[in-house]
Amino acid sequence: MFRRKSNSQSDQESDELQHEHKVNKLKDALGPLSGRSLQYCSDACLKRYLEARNWNVDRSKKMLEETLRWRSTYKPEEIRWPEVAIEGETGKVYRANFHDRDGRTVLILRPGMQNTTSLDNQIRHLVYLIENAVLNLPEGQEQMAWLIDFTGWTLSTNVPIKSARDSINILQNHYPERLAIAFLYSPPRIFEAFWKIVKYFLDAKTFQKVKFVYPKNKDSVELMSSYFDVDNLPAEFGGKATLQYDHEEFSRQMVQDDVKAAKLWGFDKPQSNGCGGAEVSPECEYLAPPVS
Repeated sequence: MFRRKSNSQSDQESDELQHEHKVNKLKDALGPLSGRSLQYCSDACLKRYLEARNWNVDRSKKMLEETLRWRSTYKPEEIRWPEVAIEGETGKVYRANFHDRDGRTVLILRPGMQNTTSLDNQIRHLVYLIENAVLNLPEGQEQMAWLIDFTGWTLSTNVPIKSARDSINILQNHYPERLAIAFLYSPPRIFEAFWKIVKYFLDAKTFQKVKFVYPKNKDSVELMSSYFDVDNLPAEFGGKATLQYDHEEFSRQMVQDDVKAAKLWGFDKPQSNGCGGAEVSPECEYLAPPVS
């Protein structure tokens, strides 16, 4: 005998068909694409933008077009480690050597380790590492996790409001649905004043992904452990592993990843249409793999 599909299964298939329809509508709305934008706007990429805008095609189109313009001028895929290495000397932001339980790339942020004063360079360093985190996502996984360690954090080392706002805007507007969760581990009480301002820069979806964890708060600790194996988690985040940042070793990894990124983007191949290498002509400005 044939079994009838459960309501939940039918609903899921209906949602998938509707989402596929929306993806196709967004493709049509965007019109013909070429170069970087053609590769950038994969189905997975379009789904992320649609998800970020509650599957509203018009709003998703506007958001995606703004990202394409931003990427054509900021060129995040062309940033190379030697350009931002000085920002990483203290390990204030770096890609961890472990993943969460779902295989997500993990970025560790340590605002108390701030070592420079140029806000533009600090944001460029963060953008580089977001791109690197995406580059190192395992197949089938599209999101990253952030762990924020407040050791050494004071108001004097605090990120300026403008820098925080600009960083949040880049993450929300140009890397939608890339962040799965962000754990702020044991922030000091004085951080609450900063948070009261910064939280208004977060859209509703991003706000829901930010979780505060306090060692004496059982629920918050259990939530964090549902994402991370305590054996992999550094002691600074309540785990059993040792957190060590070796700038020279990390730099070697990033240089290797730069080679991988160059191959992914085709920068290592001469192109007859002038799109090869770091010098990119205006006609080719939108050629990109689906990393957004």
